[in-house]
Amino acid sequence: MRSLLNRHPHLWYQLYWPVYLVCFFSIERWGPAPRYWVHCALDDAIPFCEWFVLPYCSWFFMLAFALWFLWTRDTACYDRLCLLMFGGMSLCLVLYLLVPSGLALRPAGPLPQNPAAALLQLLWAADTPTNVCPSIHCQSSGCMALALCRSQPLRGKKGRQAAVWLWAAAICLSTLFTKQHSAVDVACGLLLALPGVWLFSDRNLRAK
Repeated sequence: MRSLLNRHPHLWYQLYWPVYLVCFFSIERWGPAPRYWVHCALDDAIPFCEWFVLPYCSWFFMLAFALWFLWTRDTACYDRLCLLMFGGMSLCLVLYLLVPSGLALRPAGPLPQNPAAALLQLLWAADTPTNVCPSIHCQSSGCMALALCRSQPLRGKKGRQAAVWLWAAAICLSTLFTKQHSAVDVACGLLLALPGVWLFSDRNLRAK
């Protein structure tokens, strides 16, 4: 492992994942109970749709693709993505401890009998409706979209950039339609991705 990391120093960033997962699930298991229940009027206007679990789960594929693609094609954007995304995720964990939040939006009745509902039930069993604001799903999706669209391979390729933004938007919307998050969580998560506009500016990328 050390030999691999010495040959590919940018892979050191990925050592963040074990630390993050231990911290995240420790907070889920032993963290403070929610003191702030997140809700807004827009949440009530958004219907529940179990099929949005598919774009929700596509986040994992976007994460793997973005990290692999930028690591192999544009290390400057890869480094900035890791700093921005992992920094934001760490801040979210701190906020979950200091401002413990919860959600009461999941439907109370039985879900439809279909594969999407079955998958969503598995997701709900593993991910409790606590520690929701800001949304890490949305924060990281915004960071990845910014990094991919500002990377050298996608410069000037409007169609591919649009596909990336649509993918990220679908993931963010999926958190609302599956009742995993409130619109407040989504907005706060995207706010944490906003520094990427500066981080991935032409001026900063030229200064790599």
